[in-house]
Amino acid sequence: MNPEASKLWRAPRWALAVMLAGLAMLGPFSIDTYLPAFSGIAAALQATPVQMQQTLSSYLLGFAVMNLFHGALSDSFGRRPVVLWGMAVFTLASVGCALSGSIGQLVFWRTVQGMSAGAGMVVSRAIIRDMFAPSEAQRVMSQVTIFFGVAPAIAPMIGGFLFVHADWHSIFWFLVAVGLVLFIANWRLLPETLHRDMVQPFHLLPLLRGYWRLCSNRRFILLALASGIPFNGMFLYVLAAPVFVGEHLGLAPTQFFWFFCFSIGGIMGGAWLSGRLAGKIRPKRQIRHGFTIMLVFACLNVLLNAVLPPSPYWALPVIGAFAFGWALMVPVVTLMVLDEVPERRGMASSLQSCIGSASNALVAGLVVPLVMHSTLTLALGSMGMLAIGLSAWLVVKREMA
Repeated sequence: MNPEASKLWRAPRWALAVMLAGLAMLGPFSIDTYLPAFSGIAAALQATPVQMQQTLSSYLLGFAVMNLFHGALSDSFGRRPVVLWGMAVFTLASVGCALSGSIGQLVFWRTVQGMSAGAGMVVSRAIIRDMFAPSEAQRVMSQVTIFFGVAPAIAPMIGGFLFVHADWHSIFWFLVAVGLVLFIANWRLLPETLHRDMVQPFHLLPLLRGYWRLCSNRRFILLALASGIPFNGMFLYVLAAPVFVGEHLGLAPTQFFWFFCFSIGGIMGGAWLSGRLAGKIRPKRQIRHGFTIMLVFACLNVLLNAVLPPSPYWALPVIGAFAFGWALMVPVVTLMVLDEVPERRGMASSLQSCIGSASNALVAGLVVPLVMHSTLTLALGSMGMLAIGLSAWLVVKREMA
């Protein structure tokens, strides 16, 4: 924690949480906004469904690769410059997406979008730990997750509205405006939270050795898997939304928001409760509650899909409850990840985000095309993601006992 933290931000804590949530939401917001226009973009650019899926997987791959560097750069050059450069490049990439005339151009600029969008998410986590002690950091992390949930809930509504009343290009011009607003807000308001005594020299070989030490830290890797992989139990539904919501559930593009209302509502509810429980119950107990909720509803999801025809009336609440369980436990696990290497929290946040983003890209490129044609295989895929994260946590918990 920065010893001068109390002097850096004198406005209410929630105001900082809102600004950091704006940075954190940019990545998923860039996905959720254009999903309702998937079919329209494919028709306009004469793209196949596989090529359209590449606009997702390439974005997530770029997101994952650059996440290795955002945090390390912020450890050396400061949190503020990395955030500002990230927002600037994201805005430029969004212009490129809006002007794309072929699927190849769109895939390229989506990759650049992904490479830049992660800067805010990675660095915002390090900023929270720079500014607050553990229990207070959990409350702020929970507040960020709550505010973070608002944007993806409205993103598909905005995307569907723009697509229906304008065209798909307008969605990316809207993202240009979002990038500009975030750049200006952070340029004017964001303080530098990295204390001068915590600055690390930026040299490639020591950086690679630092990552190697983190990758060799068994507990760090297991905690990163426990926090990130279960998210894919819900995220694969987001990635498959054009098929899951549009075809299996029979909802129109302007109705996609119902899916996001339930999923993001679950995240916001779980994050709110996580903040309320901070300092009141043991972290391991809170994590256990989160995994228990996810396990119960993952099993229920498989059972219902095996015996009932697809219906939004039961499918969406089950996904929302799964998201609630994830959000209940993830702020606690994320702080445990960062505190594994307190002297290099930016690097730790980078590697954690890279692991999560790489799994997202793998799910988008390989898992979703295999499971999206059936609601039962989607449910089984969701349970498989949970099983990986739960197994990792059980190993860590046994070693902590």
